[in-house]
Amino acid sequence: MPHTKRRRLVTTAVAVSLGATALAACGSEDGSKAESGPVSLTYWTWTPGMDKVVDLWNKGPGKKDQITVTVKKQASGDTLVTKILTAHKAKKAPDLVQAEYQALPTLVSNDALADISGEVGDVKDKFAEGVWQQTTLGTDAVYAVPQDIGPMMFYYREDLFKQYGLKVPTTWEQFAETARRLKKKAPDKDLTTFSANDSGLFAGLAQQAGAKWWTTSGDKWKVGIDDAATQKVARFWGGLVKEGVVDNQPMYTPSWNKALNTGKQIAWVSAVWAPGTLNTAAPDTKGKWAMAPLPQWSLDQDVTGSWGGSSTAVTTDSAHKEAAAKFATWLNTDHDALNALAKEGGIYPASTSAQLSGAFSNPPAYFSNQADFYTRAAGIAKTTAPSAWGPNVNVAYTSFKDAFGAAAKNKSDFAAALKTMQDDTVADMKKQGFEVSQ
Repeated sequence: MPHTKRRRLVTTAVAVSLGATALAACGSEDGSKAESGPVSLTYWTWTPGMDKVVDLWNKGPGKKDQITVTVKKQASGDTLVTKILTAHKAKKAPDLVQAEYQALPTLVSNDALADISGEVGDVKDKFAEGVWQQTTLGTDAVYAVPQDIGPMMFYYREDLFKQYGLKVPTTWEQFAETARRLKKKAPDKDLTTFSANDSGLFAGLAQQAGAKWWTTSGDKWKVGIDDAATQKVARFWGGLVKEGVVDNQPMYTPSWNKALNTGKQIAWVSAVWAPGTLNTAAPDTKGKWAMAPLPQWSLDQDVTGSWGGSSTAVTTDSAHKEAAAKFATWLNTDHDALNALAKEGGIYPASTSAQLSGAFSNPPAYFSNQADFYTRAAGIAKTTAPSAWGPNVNVAYTSFKDAFGAAAKNKSDFAAALKTMQDDTVADMKKQGFEVSQ
């Protein structure tokens, strides 16, 4: 879509649920050439240890270019988005912000993020196509540099799969059969659970199936949360829950931790960051798990979804767009910076060159039994499917938790829950003033 038309679409209104008001296209995007002499930038981020990473910049490239960056630690999620929008309304947003990929459309719709395509366009090839696409919103404009990603994978108890004679599923049909076979052999165990307390999991599964939840048609938004791809995913998991061959309890609870730690659940559909979670949830099973690619919907497919991840964006309030973009590029493409990010912040880099070096030369300690963990992870990351986020992801996610949470608990119709999610999202967009096609 032409950039000018996209601007008309996304600046029609803002996320009322985030407490913002409609804003005219202003900011410093058109007059933000870097000034000569020292430049001081402020960066809002939630990544642990970011101050230590930024020190490398301030003492190295930043010192050479007379660009100093100061880190201001923030909360993540909607809390940070609200704070950015509030600061931008007063024209006092920081120069740089860390933003989750699904939050970018909301920030762009408020004219809070600058188009930095002229400053960072030459680093596109350092990222998987599906990852870079999340920062462009389907236009020629670029609103951020990818920082970390969460390609989805399948984790399983290698010892228990062997004990029960189970094969690692390569298709979702095989996944369902594996769940049934385990239930017959060990009625007290479940292959995994369907959880509705983290919307990102379902979004990633739909993404892998080819879903495009938000797209544009002419001058209107089109919401396709109940598209054929997502309906397929909903029917699949709803069927397994109703059949009773997978659990219906939420993740991240003491009960879930115990199920993983004792082998009551022997697999988990997760992302590359899973080792850290498993280390906390199931410490007694260290070295007993293995990772494999996500099951596919057909044998000729090779694609994964994404669960989590964030980027570094430059705001329209910054008077130093060029300098800020230079730092954002360094932070997410420089070898030393990425190693420091992995060590201090525990991130899995979006940069493909960093996924097999430095901190990722050896497997996670929890997966010491799988020497090729990061080699496989890098290969899977390259297959990340493109996403399609919209300006009210938070509303869709909240609706998912409510509707699918109830459906999972009651083992009721997941298709009905999906329709509720669609209807809630469309109603909110219309309420905000967005034009939505039927």
